[in-house]
Amino acid sequence: MSVEMKKSNLALFEGLVSIGGNTILFGLKLWVGIITGSVALTADAWHTLTDSISSAIVIFSAVMSRKPADDEHPFGHGRTDLVCSVIIGVLLTVIGLEFIIKSIGQLKSGTPVDFGLLAIVVTSISIVAKETMAQFAFWAGRKTKSPTLKADGWHHRTDALSSIVVLSGILVSSFFWWIDGVLGILVALMIFYASYQILSDSINRLIGEKPDKKFLQKINVVLAAIKPEVLPHHFHLHRYGDHIELTFHLTMAPELTLKQAHDQANSIEQDLRDKLGIEATIHMEPHEE
Repeated sequence: MSVEMKKSNLALFEGLVSIGGNTILFGLKLWVGIITGSVALTADAWHTLTDSISSAIVIFSAVMSRKPADDEHPFGHGRTDLVCSVIIGVLLTVIGLEFIIKSIGQLKSGTPVDFGLLAIVVTSISIVAKETMAQFAFWAGRKTKSPTLKADGWHHRTDALSSIVVLSGILVSSFFWWIDGVLGILVALMIFYASYQILSDSINRLIGEKPDKKFLQKINVVLAAIKPEVLPHHFHLHRYGDHIELTFHLTMAPELTLKQAHDQANSIEQDLRDKLGIEATIHMEPHEE
């Protein structure tokens, strides 16, 4: 089994685990939310259900990323991963807005909520379960280098954090009638922050990103081993999932023949392919004294 296939299978497994766990938690939270009449608990339940939607997107992304390059997509389908991350980020934003609207409505009503012991138990179970799912998604994201899995992990994390906030409010609800509405607003702010992180990372990669210093160091190590006097510059990086395209300029000695310069560039491209898994395109130019 290829490395790409193993990564795809791990993403599929993470998505299926998330869907199953989220569906169970959704049922529990919604049940308690309806019983207690809590806006925060009910909204938190629907937030959990949207995690199942984001996990379904993870599965779709994993399936699409398996597709090889074709005439219409010569660089493969790896950027499906980033598109799906944007969808999850937008989904989080919509959830946050829903929290704000319902929380304001609760504050205007001035109605206190009697949570009870059942709400404490279910919310505590949710915190443990969601953080466990978040850690698994983050681990799978590191193994596969998938931004979608990372986004899914943050989705789980925000649900765990929102449940912590809700649990804190439940414990002091007997002293403050307005706590349910305030909890919803606080949870919404956390969701907006997670959404910003996911969207900014994914959109930057879609638009095009500047190679970081660690990445450039790896490139320079390969170049130095082949021809120390070769001077690289003007880097452009394009990621398509696991497929990486890199274009850059090389300043070479002007006395080299066209064949010699081509052979050096071809050797560097092959070395970058073998050692770093990068498909490079090199523009050669003479060094000016």
